[in-house]
Amino acid sequence: MSGAVRRVQSGSPWEESFGFARAVAAGDRVLVAGTTSFKGHVLYGEGDPYEQAKVAFTSALEAIAEFGLGVESVVRTRMYLTHARDVDEVGRAHKDFFDAVRPVSTLLVVEGFVDPRILVEVEIEAFRGAEHS
Repeated sequence: MSGAVRRVQSGSPWEESFGFARAVAAGDRVLVAGTTSFKGHVLYGEGDPYEQAKVAFTSALEAIAEFGLGVESVVRTRMYLTHARDVDEVGRAHKDFFDAVRPVSTLLVVEGFVDPRILVEVEIEAFRGAEHS
């Protein structure tokens, strides 16, 4: 698989309309695109930043599972929020998933998302190790 790039889709309507993959494996890294709590056309956790973060992280981890990886492979996370008031709740969800792993992390407050009901979007990056590159 040396030098190969592999892409996976999750079925998000935005993947098709914008022309992107949910996750891409290239070399020793797997990168997961911005992921929200939408599954198909249904938003989970409307109004609840903790629940939205949990659903988004679960979906992002499902994407790296397509490459045989789990939470222990995550080396970077990014969280985008629409409200600073949600930092503690999103941080709590992050800790639920990544406390034992301790990836590097960035949290930003942004102006908004394509759907105003979205409170949280996350990205993750995982390390596959030399045997997968």
